[in-house]
Amino acid sequence: MTGPKRPADIYLRFLQLAEALRGLPSLPALDPLEERILGIIARAGQEQARLSVRDMLGHKELGAPATVHNRLTSMREKGWIMLSDTEDSRRKQIELTQAALQHFDKLSSCLVQAASNS
Repeated sequence: MTGPKRPADIYLRFLQLAEALRGLPSLPALDPLEERILGIIARAGQEQARLSVRDMLGHKELGAPATVHNRLTSMREKGWIMLSDTEDSRRKQIELTQAALQHFDKLSSCLVQAASNS
């Protein structure tokens, strides 16, 4: 059997492998808005930028501040993010949990596997 030939085939193979991850026992699933928020948090972490709850509430494209706050609470309860103290006790910094980082490691492995089958 030959591997994927087009870039779209690689991407579709990645989606298939990533979907299989969802069936494994790990963190609870996120809704689409939580997925977007997770991406913002992950990119900030990758850039070693500090991201506070207040910063997230300022992202107007995510919806009303109350909606974003509810999603952050949900993501924290699901184990995707944690809040840590800053110099200002009123501001909390958002960070990915170790479990969330492991999830990204698994997704990365899926991407490598999909690309290596091309």
